[in-house]
Amino acid sequence: MGNFTKWLGAGLGFTFGGPIGAAIGFAIGSFVDGFEADVFKQEQIDYNRDRTNNNSENSNTQSGDFEMSLLVLASVVIKSDGKIDQRELNFVRSQFLSMYGKERANNAFKLFKGIVKKDVSARQVCIQIREHMSHASRLQLLHFLFGIAKADEFVSQSEVDEIKKIAGYLYINQNDYESIKAMFYDASGNAYKILEIDKSASNDDVKAAYRKMVKKYHPDKLRDLGEEHLKGAKEKFQSIQDAYEKIKSERDL
Repeated sequence: MGNFTKWLGAGLGFTFGGPIGAAIGFAIGSFVDGFEADVFKQEQIDYNRDRTNNNSENSNTQSGDFEMSLLVLASVVIKSDGKIDQRELNFVRSQFLSMYGKERANNAFKLFKGIVKKDVSARQVCIQIREHMSHASRLQLLHFLFGIAKADEFVSQSEVDEIKKIAGYLYINQNDYESIKAMFYDASGNAYKILEIDKSASNDDVKAAYRKMVKKYHPDKLRDLGEEHLKGAKEKFQSIQDAYEKIKSERDL
């Protein structure tokens, strides 16, 4: 496994253990001949023991943790409508190419094709994620999942339902969920939903909401995850800017 295991181990922290680690182990076993799942499981046990003994050192989210969390949750959403659409797979691959470059993206997608074969408990995975990942990072995960669902140009109700459940498991509130969801729909009133306000809001309330959302979604909040994850953060931030500009134009502010 050489380069693959070197890539896999380099950026993993909390996702090496728990249900995400189990999904990773299953995926590796699906394409590596002679892979010993028991050895991987023992490494997980050793890792979890070390993390417990030295929690402050091992609990930080690393770039690889965000990457693995994306892969596992993406597999849940893609399968939620009962089929795996090639356009959705292509979206995942293209996103990883833009974030990580060809070699790392190829490794990630190889792993993803193994993960998607496994039945995964979204609730258990999300519990693991929310224990270790910041709120800003969890919002970014949700943004990515809506992008996957929209990749085939049609978001099915089953996909929306699955993403909403995931949002709940990740302790993302209804307003934040509706805000991110609105970024992927071109419907009347969505600019207000993105800023988490009603159409009846005063001009001062609009400005205050914009300032609040700028702070919430500023890309700097994800800088600890590495430059590779800032592209999606900037897209989300741009949606806030566009929503505010649209409302300003409508109100002649």
